[in-house]
Amino acid sequence: MWDNPRLLNAVAGALTALALLVFAVGALQLLLRSPLFPLREIAVHGDLGHTTRAEIEQATQGRVSGNFFSVDLGTVRAALEALPWVRRVQVQRVWPDRLDVAFEEHVPLARWGDAALVNQQGERFAGRTEAPLPLFVGPPGAEGEVARQYLRFAAAVAPLGSALERVVLTPRFAWQLRLANGLHLMLGRDADQADARLRRFVAIYPSVEKNKQHEYVDLRYPNGFALRLPDSRS
Repeated sequence: MWDNPRLLNAVAGALTALALLVFAVGALQLLLRSPLFPLREIAVHGDLGHTTRAEIEQATQGRVSGNFFSVDLGTVRAALEALPWVRRVQVQRVWPDRLDVAFEEHVPLARWGDAALVNQQGERFAGRTEAPLPLFVGPPGAEGEVARQYLRFAAAVAPLGSALERVVLTPRFAWQLRLANGLHLMLGRDADQADARLRRFVAIYPSVEKNKQHEYVDLRYPNGFALRLPDSRS
């Protein structure tokens, strides 16, 4: 071995590479633990209508640790995205001592039952608001489908001049609507057929409206519909 120059050169090269690797790892550890690069600022970006600075500070407390190089951006992002009104967060380092945090808040579309809201992407979130919003009711996991159909149904009933205030998807996946004027509409199970029936009803509504007492319309019939009057309820 000792009289083989090529083998000796290879061993020397390997030892040198190993020494450099050990040095680099040690230097990285020192850098990550160094107090010479402290984080001094968290810059917040985005239109925050519901999330307060106090909530942000509380969420990041104990999670913004280490220095500029060692802070865990994923941990910071996850803590902030756990806030009720925060939909998405982007966190990045800005040399020499700052974190830039860009927020996207949920924009509410409707209420989901009594305990949550649905945003404009059809996602459920745990925010609370006093703003007047339509009510969605449906099976767990159906938030996106109810939100999509709400937009279709709301456009269909717009000519009636009364806002759509409640959309229900029953456990049997049948659609029910209620307008702000108190009119209930039973649409049936197939969403496309329900939308077509609804549009046909809206087209003839001026003639139906002459009867001011109706409050319930069953549109589940293929070639017509049924009205229920207040005094006919049991």
